[in-house]
Amino acid sequence: MKNRSISFSPPDISELEIQEVCETLRSGWITTGPRVKEFENRLAEYFHTNKVVCLNSATASEELILRLLGIGEGDEVLVPAYTYTSSASAAIHVGAVVKFIDSQLDSCEMDYDAMEAAITEKTKAIIPVDLGGIVCDYDRIFEAAEDKKNLFTASNNIQNAIGRVAIVADCAHAMGASRHGKMAGEIADFSAFSFHAVKNLTTAEGGAATWRNIPGLDDQAVYHQFQLYSLHGQSKDALAKTQLGSWEYDIVGPWYKCNMTDIMGAIGLRQLERYPQLLTRRKEIIGKYDAVCDKLGVKHLVHYGEDFQSSGHLYLARVPGISCEQRNEIITQMAKRGIACNVHYKPLPMMTAYKKYGWDIKDFPNAYHYFEEEITLPLHTKLSDEDVEYVTANFEDVVKKYL
Repeated sequence: MKNRSISFSPPDISELEIQEVCETLRSGWITTGPRVKEFENRLAEYFHTNKVVCLNSATASEELILRLLGIGEGDEVLVPAYTYTSSASAAIHVGAVVKFIDSQLDSCEMDYDAMEAAITEKTKAIIPVDLGGIVCDYDRIFEAAEDKKNLFTASNNIQNAIGRVAIVADCAHAMGASRHGKMAGEIADFSAFSFHAVKNLTTAEGGAATWRNIPGLDDQAVYHQFQLYSLHGQSKDALAKTQLGSWEYDIVGPWYKCNMTDIMGAIGLRQLERYPQLLTRRKEIIGKYDAVCDKLGVKHLVHYGEDFQSSGHLYLARVPGISCEQRNEIITQMAKRGIACNVHYKPLPMMTAYKKYGWDIKDFPNAYHYFEEEITLPLHTKLSDEDVEYVTANFEDVVKKYL
């Protein structure tokens, strides 16, 4: 079979996005403006929530959520050990202490019993991660938070409205995923999404925050506070200042700069228009990958079931019994055949930054075992049927030597 060149995760940009960006540039409005506002409204409809705020990244979205919740020094935030750094770094940015939780046995999902046991009177938030686009077991997470609510003391009005540890979902992978008939975005108390270049739906960079309907919470007030945090604490955004006689504004806090531009919003609008077809294509590819993995006895994430639907963001496969060195050999052999593979993820306690905080991977055996066997296959909507056949044939040929 002649070698192909299979990229790991290129963006799927059509003429629709290009045309919308060109129209945005011609409009003269390129920073936060009408297209971002329209994108926010359409996302809220998609997530089945009342409000969405678009920002420059999922990390900024998560950080501003934690700031909105009043989380800071002296507070603890529970984070899976098996995730990307942004899940934890946002908590560190606000001055909180991160407590890592090991994975379940033979799974990349957080150990919910260990999570519940880790909740103390200092715990203010849990950050579940919808890894690969599969929605976590939020029923169990909410149950744990409710069971420990007697330990919780609210420090601001939003915490008081929630009345327990806040569930702040890392939905960076989960755009379009659902569980029990609810969309990612309407399940957790607050949710952060990513529109980075490698995500299913991209705005080049970018992200969004949304929240479920919480009794006692004024959605417009929450949205306004996000706006203040994201635009230097400025009481009016650029669009509002264009109204006749509305030049004057106040600075109500010395805050941050992480807004989304209309150029990004333009890309997002057309991506969202195409998104149902993109999700359908991802599901088709996953079905073909599942078939070869099941044939080989290679474990993999289960993306679709009777009561849940993944966004199909990543295809995590696990070759049972291999070492890290063997896993790396497989990735190298695939690369020699023109196929870019990856690993999702190297657990955070293995990273230099988190070792400095005193974390040791030896305390997270399940996360480490999952990592050492894991290989992520390329999964994106630029793959043709011939490309998918090439990936599966070569994966089977390479991996069978290690089984």
